[in-house]
Amino acid sequence: MAKLTIEWRHYDKEGETCSRCSATGNNLIKVIADLIEDLKQRDVEVSFIETKLTEEQMAESNLILFNDVPIEDLLTDAESSENSCTSCSCLTGTETSCRTVLYGGKAYEEIPEDLIRTAAYKAAGIIKM
Repeated sequence: MAKLTIEWRHYDKEGETCSRCSATGNNLIKVIADLIEDLKQRDVEVSFIETKLTEEQMAESNLILFNDVPIEDLLTDAESSENSCTSCSCLTGTETSCRTVLYGGKAYEEIPEDLIRTAAYKAAGIIKM
């Protein structure tokens, strides 16, 4: 059976994370629930790892990896960027930036379900329309 490991890295301060990471996490959980069933039928086992980061690791916050490959590397013409994050700034007490994904001419602060799903299918070697 093939394996698809999905890792989500996000900043965590005493059990709290920023609003955009929280939204990404919620989207990710929904997609993973669907993927587990769908990919099991295709002989692919899905596992999930949540990695909580310290303030020193903030540059990796809101990163989703599929078999160790960042989401932006799986999406055609996508790239990572960052911008100021008010929510993280409140948690850290200093001006802070968070990762974003630039795709299709738009900057995604919260990574949507459709981008997560597309990247997962590409990482698993499955094209699904």
